[in-house]
Amino acid sequence: MIKSDITIDAKGLACPMPIVKTKKIMKEVNPGSVIEVQATDKGSTADLKAWSESTGHDYLGTVEEGDILKHYLRKMSEQETEEKKHPYTIQNEELKSLLEKDHNTLVIDVREKAEYAFTHVPGALSIPLGELEDRMHEVEKDKDIYVICRTGNRSDIACQKLTHAGFEQVINVIPGMNQWK
Repeated sequence: MIKSDITIDAKGLACPMPIVKTKKIMKEVNPGSVIEVQATDKGSTADLKAWSESTGHDYLGTVEEGDILKHYLRKMSEQETEEKKHPYTIQNEELKSLLEKDHNTLVIDVREKAEYAFTHVPGALSIPLGELEDRMHEVEKDKDIYVICRTGNRSDIACQKLTHAGFEQVINVIPGMNQWK
């Protein structure tokens, strides 16, 4: 059994709520504290791992107990946890206009497959955030890459990963699919 200093109940919540609750608690606990985030959303594993990486906190791992995922994170000191944001963004409406004119664009949807199945940008490539590192070979480096998720959080993390891997024209689409018309 893993000992944690605090437990967060995020069961039944979808992205970005497990991250929002974790971020709030992370501000209140001391560096070195271990936080257990209990969630039922399968996408929360990739989301919390990626969020931890982008903020400098330690993602320790996830334990499955039935339908409950118990994610363990360790708070790092403030000097180590400056949250990084991808500097290049575009609004939903601007992307729609671009897609009507430009054929050298690639839209990558980093939401989970079930989210993508219900609604997505026409022609978007579905690569859930948790699969991105293993599937980067599917992404064409010579295209302008627009990354979208539900709210802009997962796509921000994906943009950072793509840029770190050497992709140059990577743009985060905000506010994302929750306001796509």
